[in-house]
Amino acid sequence: MNMNMERDFHMARGEGETSYLNNSTHQRKALLETGAALEKVVREVYADLLHPTMTVVDLGCSSGQNTLIFVSKVIEAIGHGWDERKSGCNPVELQFFLNDLPGNDFNHVFRSLERFKESTAADLGQNTLLPPFYIAGLPGSYYTRLFPRQSCHLFHSSYCFHWRSQVPAGLEGGRKEYLNEGNIYIDQTTPPGVVELYRQQFREDMLLFLKLRYEELVLGGQMVLTFLGRKYEDIYNNGYLNHPWGLLARSLQSLVEEGLVEKEKLDSFNLPMYTPSANEVKSVIAQSGAFHINHIKTFESNWDHHDDSQGNDVENSIQSGMNVSKSLRAVFGPLLANHFGESLLDELFDKYAYHVAKHLEKEKGKYLLIRVSMKRR
Repeated sequence: MNMNMERDFHMARGEGETSYLNNSTHQRKALLETGAALEKVVREVYADLLHPTMTVVDLGCSSGQNTLIFVSKVIEAIGHGWDERKSGCNPVELQFFLNDLPGNDFNHVFRSLERFKESTAADLGQNTLLPPFYIAGLPGSYYTRLFPRQSCHLFHSSYCFHWRSQVPAGLEGGRKEYLNEGNIYIDQTTPPGVVELYRQQFREDMLLFLKLRYEELVLGGQMVLTFLGRKYEDIYNNGYLNHPWGLLARSLQSLVEEGLVEKEKLDSFNLPMYTPSANEVKSVIAQSGAFHINHIKTFESNWDHHDDSQGNDVENSIQSGMNVSKSLRAVFGPLLANHFGESLLDELFDKYAYHVAKHLEKEKGKYLLIRVSMKRR
């Protein structure tokens, strides 16, 4: 069965040990890292506001404790940045839309709203204006039109835009010969032709995404995106970011060798993602002609979300391997279960924890993230 992102893709649900709720510290750190840049953009959008309502959208909101961090950051920026010149007017009203694919656990988000409203009022205190705000869920792919023309003021997305709208055409099942044999993403043995298919899918997706958001944003509206990228222009990247997925492929290869997974099952599976360089991102934005880049920045994050150290040594590679395995399972587990079967996940991610630990004995793994802030022309 071919992968369908809208049908098959979602984070691991529930509140268990392997759930996204309990394994999303990476995503939280990225949100907090973006805080100052986001506050600057929010205040700029607010200063240019010509409408009593400011419409703000979080694309790929997911569910869990991170979902409403972005909302609270926007409310706080507006509250603290209240313009005295407008003190005689009614405060701006904020309309938030939380967007994700239909399989997202929106019910968990909605159950959190009452507690969120109470804690937001308490956190801001009596000396800060709490602007009226309204929150709605919006299921759907951000590779489709989501809003009426020129109706939104700010789009935000964190830890999502490395996901593609689909696996590049030509890679997915239905044939006995597979182009990316033994791999699940771009790795050292991936043929150049496969690399080009991935690169082309990224360009097409990003151009479409920019076109759609351009149509939905008001004049001068802004967008802040944070997503996984790669450090080097070389697509093979010396294994820098490809290792997490390469080690996952190695774990699947182990299951093939043990007869637990058919070789064709592995060869026919490819991840619907792409980690661009900052220059690739800038090039596509320039090609679109729809946005002006305010700034673009890269920063690193350790594979082990419990490891906040800055050095290159790993204190406990076995424990870090298990931590990395849990965090990756929370994101990739549902896609893998859909293709290989739910019953294999425990064995697969035990092997993955082992391979990660072995890698961390040699060098610390770091993700590279790209943050880009841009304004509609």
